[in-house]
Amino acid sequence: MVSRVAVVTGGASGLGRAIAARLGDDGHRVAVLDIDHAAAEQTAAELRAHGGDAVAVGADVADQDAVHDAFAAIRGSLGPVHILVTSAAIAGFTRFDEITLDEWNRYLAVNLTGTFLCVQAALTDMVADGWGRIVTISSAAGQQGAHRQGHYAATKGGVIALTKTVALDYAAKGITANTVPPFVIDSPMLREQQRRGTLPPAEYLTRAIPMGRLGVAEDVAAVCSFLCSDAAGYLTGQVIGVNGGAIR
Repeated sequence: MVSRVAVVTGGASGLGRAIAARLGDDGHRVAVLDIDHAAAEQTAAELRAHGGDAVAVGADVADQDAVHDAFAAIRGSLGPVHILVTSAAIAGFTRFDEITLDEWNRYLAVNLTGTFLCVQAALTDMVADGWGRIVTISSAAGQQGAHRQGHYAATKGGVIALTKTVALDYAAKGITANTVPPFVIDSPMLREQQRRGTLPPAEYLTRAIPMGRLGVAEDVAAVCSFLCSDAAGYLTGQVIGVNGGAIR
């Protein structure tokens, strides 16, 4: 496999961390981009300890200048960017009539605008070299809605539409763009929501999943690995659900 520069946003924890590790195992040079620079450095150090080439970059994806500077730093240390996986996001539960405008705008800024800014930043190198792979991490909430997650679901639905549009605009330039909307993934975030009582126990959640288990981060990472490969060159504009059959 050709070694390329891959940027994973939100790469310091959860899904992003698993995706960064998988792309590192695939032989790519990985930039772990996260708002938590210390955690990003820890993840990058783990990738290097396993023989990979990885750097950590601290940036808030909702900040245009920070994104610009982050991608400039990545180019300077690893080279042009040809793979982008956007995993950075915030999630939570608020009854629809209690969502404040500030909360709504923060979700838009991180989940949707952050995706937009990072895709824009990466496209420069991809267009120049006529090759690119973009994978956005959306959510089943963006496909079918989610109780008490109007803000989150709206942003993830926007990510799906944005990805399809990028796919249309750049297919002729050798760039693919696909989105992966997970359903319920066993993660520290999920367990924290269960602890707070905003999500039910795993035994209840799995009733909606034909495969009878929660997803794990590695399930998502495996799909991202394929979508970022040369073998996926004729696959673009697609919504690849990692959901155990819950959404068909």
